[in-house]
Amino acid sequence: MALLSSAQRALAVRASSDDAFAAYKPTVAALFPGQGAQSVGMAKDLVATVPAAKEMFDKASEILGYDLLKMCVEGPKDKLDSTAISQPAIYVASLAAVEKLRATEGQAAIDAIDVAAGLSLGEYTALAFAGAMSFEDGLRLVKLRGESMQAAADARPSSMVSVIGLDSAKVAELCKAATAEAGEDKPVKIANFLCPGNYAVSGSKEGCDAVERLGKSFGARMTVRLAVAGAFHTEYMSPAVERLQAALAATQLVAPRIPVVSNVDAQPHSDPQVIKDILARQVTSPVLWENTIKTFLDKGLTKSYEIGPGKVIAGIVKRLDKGATIVNITA
Repeated sequence: MALLSSAQRALAVRASSDDAFAAYKPTVAALFPGQGAQSVGMAKDLVATVPAAKEMFDKASEILGYDLLKMCVEGPKDKLDSTAISQPAIYVASLAAVEKLRATEGQAAIDAIDVAAGLSLGEYTALAFAGAMSFEDGLRLVKLRGESMQAAADARPSSMVSVIGLDSAKVAELCKAATAEAGEDKPVKIANFLCPGNYAVSGSKEGCDAVERLGKSFGARMTVRLAVAGAFHTEYMSPAVERLQAALAATQLVAPRIPVVSNVDAQPHSDPQVIKDILARQVTSPVLWENTIKTFLDKGLTKSYEIGPGKVIAGIVKRLDKGATIVNITA
């Protein structure tokens, strides 16, 4: 019988320690938004009515070195929309909105939540909500993530386009045709699997231009160029991975108290090292949001909270199940 190497044994142990949530049965979900949910004026009413939310913004400003609340409330929009600022802003505003839920519906509402997920950046918010990382450590990671993604985007021009009205297979065909037109060294691919008829593709500027030109011929209802710094969730973000890995290695993570479903594989993980590995991979991997929400619904989810700025997630959930119950706890 062949003996396992020490590396193989370590992998086997890790796999066995990562299955604590394998049989999870969701009933109430906390869903957290990603970049793009921000808007000037967000959190203004929240901090005026929920003292714990104001304390959270004050703490965040100390860590970041600038007045985050002022940036959220007053802008300017172009600064708030930048990757380096919007990511910390949405992270803090979303966790501040958790305090709004606690203040309005009581601790029982928080305790009833038995699964969490977040869209891209929102996965960090979900992990902080679930106790896998502290608020402060999560903010530091999100700050570095936003800065690293911005730097990667600046180093190599790229873009994203939302494709409306096609199924994922047809969008994949569109991406293949756009890549052939732009050149194989300038690829474009699906980056966000959001819901049927709504997929975001990501890649070279030339590839995204081709997606917009070819979209109608493939049957797309419309294509919309997204106001983001670059091709998120593709290999164009590879330069961000090394810095993120180093920061994650230096950050203490523990097993989350409830399942947090990963964007990378639409599965919950309980091993802190596996979670770190997946977070590092997340910036270059497609977001499997459609798979995540479908799995929740198939497993018997009865209610969701969209916690944070915007109402994008509620629209996605309703596209997957018109009868779904989702409550918006806005920032």
